[in-house]
Amino acid sequence: MATVASQALPGDKGSDEATHYLTSFLNKTLHIHITDGRMFVGQMKCTDSERNIILAMTHEYRQPSQSDVKLAAERHEKAGRNGNVKVDMKKRFVGLVVVPGQYITKMEVEG
Repeated sequence: MATVASQALPGDKGSDEATHYLTSFLNKTLHIHITDGRMFVGQMKCTDSERNIILAMTHEYRQPSQSDVKLAAERHEKAGRNGNVKVDMKKRFVGLVVVPGQYITKMEVEG
């Protein structure tokens, strides 16, 4: 993973472009993936120089537990179905959150 460091001065073309680029994401729905496998989906409200992101109206998604996967596999087997078992991610509403920049692995913009 590459780290980008910039010492841009105010009024610098690179700084202006970066500010414009980040401003274009304000109030857009972002999907932010973090190192522990969770994903946060919410509206971007702001960021800072530490790459922290504040999201509003946020839902947290996480992988199902091993017991949930095992239970789904047993139900799938009892129903006499073949093939892969589909288990949905767990979802909960968390509202306004700060996602620490050091843990972000991927960001996606909806639409």
